[in-house]
Amino acid sequence: MFGPLEFIMAGVLVGFCVGITGVGGGSLMTPILISLFRIEPHIAIGTDLLYAAISKFCGSLVHAKKLNIVWPIVIWLAVGSIPASFATHWVLDTYLSQSSSYKAVLTTVLGFMLTLTGLSIMFRGHIERFFNKFRQANTQDDMTSDLENVNFQAKNKRLYIVIMGIVLGIFVTLSSVGAGAFGIMALVLMFPNLPMIRIIGSDVVHAVLLTFVAGMGHMTSGNVDFHLLGWLLCGSIPAIIVGTLISSRLPEKLIRKILGITLFALGVNFMINPVKAKPVAKPETAMMIQSTSHAEIKTVNV
Repeated sequence: MFGPLEFIMAGVLVGFCVGITGVGGGSLMTPILISLFRIEPHIAIGTDLLYAAISKFCGSLVHAKKLNIVWPIVIWLAVGSIPASFATHWVLDTYLSQSSSYKAVLTTVLGFMLTLTGLSIMFRGHIERFFNKFRQANTQDDMTSDLENVNFQAKNKRLYIVIMGIVLGIFVTLSSVGAGAFGIMALVLMFPNLPMIRIIGSDVVHAVLLTFVAGMGHMTSGNVDFHLLGWLLCGSIPAIIVGTLISSRLPEKLIRKILGITLFALGVNFMINPVKAKPVAKPETAMMIQSTSHAEIKTVNV
């Protein structure tokens, strides 16, 4: 049986890795909760969504202070992702929450997103170098650093941004993974001339909004363990600060590569061996079943 100390240490581990590599906590925390602590997938995902929203909020404040946020991108992403998150949660709660395939769907989607995240972490350097060449080739002719020009680009591509938001809303609500690494890669593809720091800043702010909304949706279904959430935050917040302060002294590239391989392996494992156990019936359902059984017994006795 695991206690507060183990959960705090898990928070320390995840927070330390986030501080060093910048990888979102959702990619790490959810598989740890499911694989190591044997937390039910829907509880792990719901708890991790609120964990990610709280832990990313501080980072979003820093980006806002440094003016690293392209608000039109954030707004159009939210226009797609927030309704998609609500719709995905409604489908989960209405049609899948009592289905035998509920946990299998969640863990399979989680495995898929972990695999993508692992690959993006492992090859992030190659991807960034490729797009940096493209940026340098157009720096003199393209004034993308100008705020008005960036906003104009976002307006012209708003349909694509909304579609991307819908995709993120669905997958993040299902798995709690993808708002970070997957979102950044998609924005890099759509805005190759936008400075990376502004892409990261915009993605972090949108991730805060999306994970908070998705987490609140899971909370209404009873999929959030607040005691677990508290212990994880107690360990991770100080560790994020420490990891950030000492990140320049550690082999960040090696740690990132190990992290990417680990997430990729976990993702493949979740896809091959998804959790298939049927979830425990909700209290209301259990009471209805019990009442029906009693009524049938009385009828037989009569």
